[in-house]
Amino acid sequence: MPNGKGSKLLRYVEHRLRITLTDGRTVAGTFLAFDRHLNLVLSDTEEFRYIKGTKQNIVEERQEKRNLGLIILRGENVVSIAVEAPPPPSAAGRLAPGGPGIAVGAGRGSIPAPPVGLPGQAPLGLGGAPVAGVGMPMGMGRGMPPPPPGGY
Repeated sequence: MPNGKGSKLLRYVEHRLRITLTDGRTVAGTFLAFDRHLNLVLSDTEEFRYIKGTKQNIVEERQEKRNLGLIILRGENVVSIAVEAPPPPSAAGRLAPGGPGIAVGAGRGSIPAPPVGLPGQAPLGLGGAPVAGVGMPMGMGRGMPPPPPGGY
């Protein structure tokens, strides 16, 4: 694996990251991908903004939160990246172990498969001489294909 920013970021794919932007906003989301310009793709993203307000010489600071969903952050706007949480456990680890039996879909009105005949015999309904349209498409008969239309 090459050494560089790309290989370091690659370790954090699927992690939950908190990213600070140049304008002071903070976004937190699941890191999905990046490119050579360090543009970042985040899913399930939330944006946090700190708003300063003044009330009679008292500085009041409040935080606004918005859900953004899937976003692409331009790399030149990123100031810092911090890991907030590890990736969630894989889906395979959460599934219950398989039990005895056969994995067959539930019947929903479909026609059951025809019974298998004895070895060496044709399946039921296909015994005898070949008939056009049975076993191959209608257009695929014997002989050469027809010539192209005139004018060529």
